[in-house]
Amino acid sequence: MRLLVAVMFSLAAVASASAADRVLPQSPAQIQLSFAPVVSKVTPAVVNVYARRVIRQPINPLFQQFFGEGAMRSRVEQSLGSGVIVRPDGIILTNNHVIEGGQDIQVALPDRREYQAKVVLADPRTDLAVLRIDTKGEKLPALEFGDSDKLQVGDLVLAIGDPFGVGQTVTSGIVSALARSNGGASDYQFFIQTDAAINPGNSGGALVSLDGRLIGINSSIVSSSGGNIGIGFAIPSNMARIVVDGALGGGIKRPWFGADGQAVTADISKALGLQRPEGVLVSQVYPQSPAAQAGLVKGDVVLAIDGFTITDSNSLRYRVVTHRPGDAVGVKYWRSGSLRETTAKIALPPDQGRDEGTIATLSPMQGAKVANVTPALADEMQMDLMAKGVVVTDVQRGSQAARFGIQAGDMIRQLNGNTITNVAQLKRGLGATDSWQMSVQRGDRILQLDVQ
Repeated sequence: MRLLVAVMFSLAAVASASAADRVLPQSPAQIQLSFAPVVSKVTPAVVNVYARRVIRQPINPLFQQFFGEGAMRSRVEQSLGSGVIVRPDGIILTNNHVIEGGQDIQVALPDRREYQAKVVLADPRTDLAVLRIDTKGEKLPALEFGDSDKLQVGDLVLAIGDPFGVGQTVTSGIVSALARSNGGASDYQFFIQTDAAINPGNSGGALVSLDGRLIGINSSIVSSSGGNIGIGFAIPSNMARIVVDGALGGGIKRPWFGADGQAVTADISKALGLQRPEGVLVSQVYPQSPAAQAGLVKGDVVLAIDGFTITDSNSLRYRVVTHRPGDAVGVKYWRSGSLRETTAKIALPPDQGRDEGTIATLSPMQGAKVANVTPALADEMQMDLMAKGVVVTDVQRGSQAARFGIQAGDMIRQLNGNTITNVAQLKRGLGATDSWQMSVQRGDRILQLDVQ
């Protein structure tokens, strides 16, 4: 039944048609239309990705528990996924979780040729990875990126990949929802939801529109059994394009807005005089950030970026990160009962005042590298971009800090009753005494360390 509904479109023009142009089939001939022309166009650019990793395990875990580390054995673990050729010279896009930890990555083309792949960039924050294979100058079939912002709920899509290792498979469905925030391991929770069948092994495969353009990278599913139940998620192509461009251009440069807050609830919207719950209520604005320079202040409600509705912090981050530094974006916001507009110039997060260095003073922190948290450092360490204070960025093996359990990512909050706000203050405090009482924040927990 889905096929009969799907074929009501002219395959060459449906992706760019407006909602008003989309009509039901008018004749038996239209009902007999097929996806085959699109499939034959796109499938040569969808590949299989195999990542092999060597896992070392004790021969008998029980012996290790009582007698320490003993004889070890190695086993090869292999993950299977899919990928998409996005450049004819052998640039392939896949999911990071497909190749993560892989020591030997192989790519198999639909014609059964296999290539050793090198990782150009692995980005856990978007759950995307860019691979390169040496084609010896041969130009491979490649998919062009489509504009995922033009998708509408109800649009027809095809999902292509290698589910369960059975071989290349094509499934059809519709866009079930947009801007989903529960679709996988990405920091940017802004997914396309589709009912096109996606199963294990489809990860990294292509979600394409009916004009044969790549509009998403299939990433994850919701399932109680491990198989498809019609809820699949894909990373939008506009995000994927940014990762590919960054991989080939010296690294990803993530733009920064400099404001954060919470989604507006029904109670908040009523209190602020909004007609319905929408937007992000700004709770903090970083000084001299793009948001601050655009005039936004605490208490404003960001309603739209460049005409796209903002529903929560995830959509705000997505709308910012899919721009390039230097882009000027229109911001619609609510303040004091009135709708206002301004322009913000997107920028890279600043890094002034990091003051990173290793603690040499004999203390529980000796051997720990620490730094003042800047927005750029917070982005590197996947922290709250509005965070402030002193963070541990690395710990030398065998150092005092390592023996006392200090870890990278720990925030040093207090030392001997004094709140720590910068690296210079921490260094002075560590060297001024021979006993140390410290408060260390690790995630949501506060740990106490008392050394006399």
